[in-house]
Amino acid sequence: MEAETYLSSGFGIRVAIEGKQSGWVRIGELAKVWMPGRLKGIQVSRDYGTPFLAATQVYAVRPIPRKWLALARTDDAESRFVQPGMILVTCSGSVGRPTLAYAPHENMLISHDLLRVEPIDEKDKGWLYAYLHTPQVRAMATGAQYGHIIKHLETSHLDALPIPTVDDATAADFSRRVARILELRNEGHRLTLEAEARFEKALEPLKITDRGEQGFSVKASRAFLSGRRRFDASVHNPGVATIRRHLAKRGEGFITIAEAGYDVWLPKRFRRIPAADGVWLLDSADLTEVNPDLSKRIADGDFGDAYRGRVESGWILVARSGQTYGIIGSAILAGKDLEGHVISDHVMRIKPRKDAKIEPGYLVTAMCHPALGRPVVKSLAYGSSIPELEVADLADLEIVRLKPAEESAIADLAEASSKARSDADVIERALAKDAATVIDRFIASDMLRRVTAMPTITPRCAKAEPLPEHARVRLRRSVRGIKTGAAGTIVHVYEGGAGYEVEFIEGRKRPSVLTLAALDLELLPAE
Repeated sequence: MEAETYLSSGFGIRVAIEGKQSGWVRIGELAKVWMPGRLKGIQVSRDYGTPFLAATQVYAVRPIPRKWLALARTDDAESRFVQPGMILVTCSGSVGRPTLAYAPHENMLISHDLLRVEPIDEKDKGWLYAYLHTPQVRAMATGAQYGHIIKHLETSHLDALPIPTVDDATAADFSRRVARILELRNEGHRLTLEAEARFEKALEPLKITDRGEQGFSVKASRAFLSGRRRFDASVHNPGVATIRRHLAKRGEGFITIAEAGYDVWLPKRFRRIPAADGVWLLDSADLTEVNPDLSKRIADGDFGDAYRGRVESGWILVARSGQTYGIIGSAILAGKDLEGHVISDHVMRIKPRKDAKIEPGYLVTAMCHPALGRPVVKSLAYGSSIPELEVADLADLEIVRLKPAEESAIADLAEASSKARSDADVIERALAKDAATVIDRFIASDMLRRVTAMPTITPRCAKAEPLPEHARVRLRRSVRGIKTGAAGTIVHVYEGGAGYEVEFIEGRKRPSVLTLAALDLELLPAE
């Protein structure tokens, strides 16, 4: 009885698919969609409990549990564990977002706020996962949600959504790519653990007994001599002091990030002006997630630094604000998947210069090691409500040195891990784009039949061979609101030139992508 359903774009997409007499089924016919019962767990200490992940934590590159539950007192506990490769979909809050369970999720209790999607036939898994990633399905899921403050999606809602059927070759292609995504994510996680294990072995493990959780005192003279401009006590935490002494004893000395040949800066605060045809904006939280859910487009600008808010592969990005139990101080090594996107002004940039004395992979491992690095970075935070990090403090952060061969080996592992995660995200985005194209083609199937019925006709407006991808073309007839003569760009070419996906941008309107025949297009001369 949710009236807004019938005003949503998803409702129109659903009607268009269901209006076809054949070629589609319900998701419930291809997969079992289920969820565990509502969880009423009993929270205990980490020494006695089983780690639990909330829905949002599951999407983290490095899921870190904040709660531990008594397994024996958890109803239907076995159903709350997941296996690598299981498809999970959010059903509360921001509904309809899919992901794949992978190695970090093993042996952890997973929230009931994630629907489990298990294909009836394994060959359909790739197409199901790709389909769930498309903007059309997200729109349909949003249209089916209910609730006033917190939106919800039930298993029956996902079961009932229509899904076009694809041939075996297409299904196999999607399955192959999904398997590769899972392989890369597991590999990235394994390499990170290996780099951290090697770092810890070189310095020997350390067990912290006094974390300062019961409170501690510091002499004012010591606070003055520390060189800090602020009197926040976190930097003097006994546990952090123990880590520093351990690193000094076991390492080969220290070097600050600035001395190591790195530039550290933060862009000036910039305005976020919504724009449908603008650039994607990534916030701090997006950087700590696998294939972040990009939802913000803003008008392009200089964004307060020499790189116009963009970053390059090989830079280290650090979240400069947030709660100490959350993302503050989290550091990642940027990959190809982040190039071209605008990164928030709440993210510090650490860029290696040509004279850098340590490799980025080693630096990010030394900063992120859960026992020997991250506690030291977080101790630099100041403020109570929303703690923050200062650029100067991060530039002066001392990084422990190891023997050159050991640093190089750790750097290689960390950089290979970053590349694996980046490659997985790139493949997943391409997967979603290709699945969206399949949906558009299915909706426009009547026209596509007309296109494929005329493969032997060579239009006078085109060459004998297919029009090239990225070519500029002019529309020869009005189609779906795009007028005759409108100029567009070919973004995809179907087999042998049987059809073309063409993007049209008119003023500041949202770009339109149409599926067209060669007869509809005229090739524009190169500029």
